[in-house]
Amino acid sequence: MKTSDWWKQSVVYQIYPKSFNDSNGDGIGDIQGIIEKLDYLKKLGIDVIWLSPIYDSPQDDNGYDIRDYRKIFTQYGDMESFDRLLQEVHARNMKLVMDLVVNHTSDEHEWFEASRSSRDNPYRDYYFWRDEENTNNWGSIFGGPAWQLDEQTGEYYLHLFSKKQPDLNWENASLRQDVYDMMTFWLDKGIDGFRMDVINFISKNTDFPDGPVKNGDLYGDPENNFCNGPRVHEFLREMNREVLGKYDIMTVGEMPGASIEDAQIYTDPGNREVDMIFTFEHMNLDSDGENKWDLKTLYLPDLKKNMAAWQNGLQETGWNSLYWNNHDQPRIVSRFGNDGAYRVRSAKMLATCLHMMKGTPYIYQGEEIGMTNVHFNDLADYQDIETLNMYRDRIEQGFSHDAIMKSIYTKGRDNARTPFQWDSSENAGFTTGTPWLKVNPRYVEINSEAALQDDDSIFYYYQTLIRLRKEIPAIVYGSFKLLLPKHEAIFSYERQLDGEKLVTICNFSAEAQRIEDEQLLTDIARGQVLITNLEDTDSNVLEAYQAIVYKI
Repeated sequence: MKTSDWWKQSVVYQIYPKSFNDSNGDGIGDIQGIIEKLDYLKKLGIDVIWLSPIYDSPQDDNGYDIRDYRKIFTQYGDMESFDRLLQEVHARNMKLVMDLVVNHTSDEHEWFEASRSSRDNPYRDYYFWRDEENTNNWGSIFGGPAWQLDEQTGEYYLHLFSKKQPDLNWENASLRQDVYDMMTFWLDKGIDGFRMDVINFISKNTDFPDGPVKNGDLYGDPENNFCNGPRVHEFLREMNREVLGKYDIMTVGEMPGASIEDAQIYTDPGNREVDMIFTFEHMNLDSDGENKWDLKTLYLPDLKKNMAAWQNGLQETGWNSLYWNNHDQPRIVSRFGNDGAYRVRSAKMLATCLHMMKGTPYIYQGEEIGMTNVHFNDLADYQDIETLNMYRDRIEQGFSHDAIMKSIYTKGRDNARTPFQWDSSENAGFTTGTPWLKVNPRYVEINSEAALQDDDSIFYYYQTLIRLRKEIPAIVYGSFKLLLPKHEAIFSYERQLDGEKLVTICNFSAEAQRIEDEQLLTDIARGQVLITNLEDTDSNVLEAYQAIVYKI
């Protein structure tokens, strides 16, 4: 049973195991490698580790294609090593959250192998099968059509992601019970919750209508057809009755296409669905249209408007998750900051802007040392299936190689997946072997060993932000109010609780910005500096990428 909302006071650190730390020299991160670095995470001050999938998998989508939910991927370790990891995490007074991937499985999962064996197999209805005339125009998010012909039975199965990731049919009660049994298996081991992969996709419009084709992309109409579907709330509430509500855990749902109004329902404690969701709206603001690969420059008032809307929308009921980075998103310092001359300062500014908001902050591995995007010259150096499929599709559509590579450099998922940069030795100290994905060449200057030796590093700045969250209730529970909504360079807001006010001011530009708002100047004049990334400056002027928080 839930005993408290401990996750509201927590800071979560996401580990992408394949790229975190390799203990045995095979070029792939592993569970023992994570154990070796737990003291590093404890020093940072985080409360919860979110572990991207470590289950048995063919690795078509780096572990999000699960072959066996109750077995560990061999190259990561075994169940004994996982049990040791869980014990070591708890011994350091931290918690461990697992990835829950139940919209789809691998096509090598025993359920699917049984399902495809014949049309009358008992597991046939665990997935969506249709004759060709009953399929539709939905497209896979990874490119191409969402229906794949299976030669063995002559029917097509639905896959919203890779063709090796067939979608599960949540309409089937037996399937749901098998999923709940699997979840119970992990929770009984003592894990502390789940991050739920595309969980709002589990209910589809089973009439499977065609959707409009937009910009040549076969997406159908996701808002009505395969996300936030007709039974999604029913399924999540059943999941809570059957499993989640019996444990003191945290849940966060990854929910593409979920609006603020949707999130109010999903995260309302009275509905017993999830504690918080990951929204994607702020991650699409530097895209020209709905396709992430079509680039445009971020317009700061759009970001402020969007983030303020989510802050205000979940202010009274529900809860926000706060993130800039994850395994699917490029490095924020390269995206909304400046990864050149102002890398350190802009990384601290972005951290300040996020961590002073209301919600549970998430740090993605390497964010705390300011890891950047990577520019591999050769397409062969990229591993991500989404990226490679996009390249193939866009070449066929007539895009130039250079234009496609620019999109990859800016938005490709491998930007987040290059190995963690531990030190300046070969392969950044990640492995003694050949890394599965090439290391970002900037590891020589950007690595955790250097950060730990520098009192003014991004690492110690994050450490301070985490400590402040534990010390000042207004950071966790205070109300939110956006200031200067139309300013094109300054992101400022205030938080208030029990008469205490905090004012955060962040410069998102490389140009100095003079503060001219009278109320803000009054607050600055009577406030005390709580944290800043640049000491000894004019209090009425924000230098390039400066961030400052005042306690009034």
